[in-house]
Amino acid sequence: MEFTDRILKCSDCGNEFIFTAGEQLFFYDKQFKNDPKRCKLCKAKRAGLGRTATGNGAVTLPLSRTETRTKCSACGVETTVPFKPTQGRPVLCRSCFQLKRVPSGVAAVAQMDSPAAQVTAAVEQVLPSAPSTTVDTTIGLIAQTPAIVENPDASTLAAVAEVSRA
Repeated sequence: MEFTDRILKCSDCGNEFIFTAGEQLFFYDKQFKNDPKRCKLCKAKRAGLGRTATGNGAVTLPLSRTETRTKCSACGVETTVPFKPTQGRPVLCRSCFQLKRVPSGVAAVAQMDSPAAQVTAAVEQVLPSAPSTTVDTTIGLIAQTPAIVENPDASTLAAVAEVSRA
């Protein structure tokens, strides 16, 4: 099906507007049954988006961002932020905010316990009064459990017996 530009009349303002071939193809693909009744400006006004027409007929949206001037809690530089600061919460400038974000992620990864540290903490909870050599032996046995079960030898069996006596 071939489409050609058509001139339609706006039902709100009465001005003529062009219903382009591309728009007609879009309407056809979406299976819209009716042609548009309003020009883009009237459609925008009806939608309440607050659009305004420029001299060349283009439609633009106004920027409505609330900016608040305040001082950075970290470095004291005056800055603007896109929100209204609340009492008791620190407000950071862009550079301090970026510095705070990146190291915190690195620190979180650095503070993550390794599996060995997690096992040590668990063993210390179970055996709080055991000497550190017993804890180390127990951790070693936990790490070697599959090997002990499959191939028990005298030294590992003696270590298991020592830990169980403690």
